[in-house]
Amino acid sequence: MELLGAATVVLLVCIACLLSFAAWRGRSGKGKMPPGPAPLPILGNVLQVKPKNLAKTLQKLSEEYGPVFTVHLGSDPVVVLHGHDVVKEALVDRADEFAARGHMPIGDRANNGLGIVFSNNEGWLQVRRFALTTLRNFGMGKRSIEERIQEETEYLLEEINKTKGTPFDPTFMLSCAVSNVICSIVFGKRYDYKDKKFLALMNNMNNIFEMMNSHWGQLYQMFSNILSYLPGPHNRIFAEFDALKAFVSEEVKMHQDSLDPSSPQDFIDCFLSKMQEEKENPNSSFYMKNLITSTFDLFIAGTETTSTTIRYGLLLLLKYPKIQEKVQEEIDRVVGRSRRPCVADRTQMPYTDAVVHEIQRFISLIPLGLPHTVTKDTRFREYIIPKGTTIYPILSSVLHDSKEFPNPNEFNPEHFLNKNGTFRKSEFFIPFSAGKAQTFSFFLSLLTSSSGDHPAFPYNTHSLFPAWSHWCFLGAPCSLN
Repeated sequence: MELLGAATVVLLVCIACLLSFAAWRGRSGKGKMPPGPAPLPILGNVLQVKPKNLAKTLQKLSEEYGPVFTVHLGSDPVVVLHGHDVVKEALVDRADEFAARGHMPIGDRANNGLGIVFSNNEGWLQVRRFALTTLRNFGMGKRSIEERIQEETEYLLEEINKTKGTPFDPTFMLSCAVSNVICSIVFGKRYDYKDKKFLALMNNMNNIFEMMNSHWGQLYQMFSNILSYLPGPHNRIFAEFDALKAFVSEEVKMHQDSLDPSSPQDFIDCFLSKMQEEKENPNSSFYMKNLITSTFDLFIAGTETTSTTIRYGLLLLLKYPKIQEKVQEEIDRVVGRSRRPCVADRTQMPYTDAVVHEIQRFISLIPLGLPHTVTKDTRFREYIIPKGTTIYPILSSVLHDSKEFPNPNEFNPEHFLNKNGTFRKSEFFIPFSAGKAQTFSFFLSLLTSSSGDHPAFPYNTHSLFPAWSHWCFLGAPCSLN
């Protein structure tokens, strides 16, 4: 009887696999879904896709199936775009069709459809437009974002000088510095680097990104329909989200008590004033939960990406001392050691600008970008992508394109320099994705006072030069040598 039971289970599994294979064959091919490896029932392509190194796995699959192919992360099909041409065609040339935000289980559960980063509805459009306008305009008659960065630089230098030349880990210092610029705009104040509550927030953010990139975090992204109902370490990430939101909620309450609608001091004040304006509108997107979630999104989106880029940049300069020397020489020549660097210096510092770009290209901080989706059945090249299908644009495939960047796996600022030493723009430079709905990109552009959206990839930050020059390339006591 036991043998018969085991045989029955094996038979059922085989039948399920055959049915799944038949369904996959019927859905893929010209005029249908893009091709890809055959999925297993429920598990999808877990045997072919390595969650811990998803970008490299997808690169190998593109060599077999082409620049547009399908993989199943769990039971859900995902269309992968690999290479400059298909990424540009989808996100820029056909931006309206591919602009919608794709399925992100961790973000969807954490934000519940609210905020800026993980939303995908009319309310999102209203809040994003409001945030964009508010952040761009903030500081009118007061201080620009550039001045805020310059001021925070002084505090960062103080902390570095306290180490008195001894080895130290800059992770939390850099996070505090970047976050304080955001805090000054969003909360209207900065925090001391030793503030226990502030350090706890930095730890929360660090934990969130570590957990998202962990094996459990990647498995949750693939099998959220199952893991959402099961206990385990994957659930700890949501406690970290809740801790950050609780901090934001406290700040909002304090702002409510001191709000002067005629003189808003920061993003929260502006949002609260907008809530009062639209309090009679039952369909308004401006209400308390959306304020907390949107503020949280701005707080976390700009901090980790910028501080991590700077940290990796420091490591690369330590590894390549000759490049570091050239950067220092250019800083000393253009900026000197008696004043702060400013955005206006950028045009006179092509080598430094090239190094900043090369750091972002080389590290490929967000290799997959944020997922997109199509809101209707969409013909793309010779395939049909069904409505609601998640789209993964592989940004690392563009940033490491060997035709545009010779020897792409080597760190070389010459990738962004013309033969005469002037800075060379590249439409392949998309460190935070391209097209519409790029929250990370638009916020980083604001944070760094970057100017000049790239013509081929609009809505993308062109350079982190101001933040980098202020925080890393200060020529004087803060020499990298």
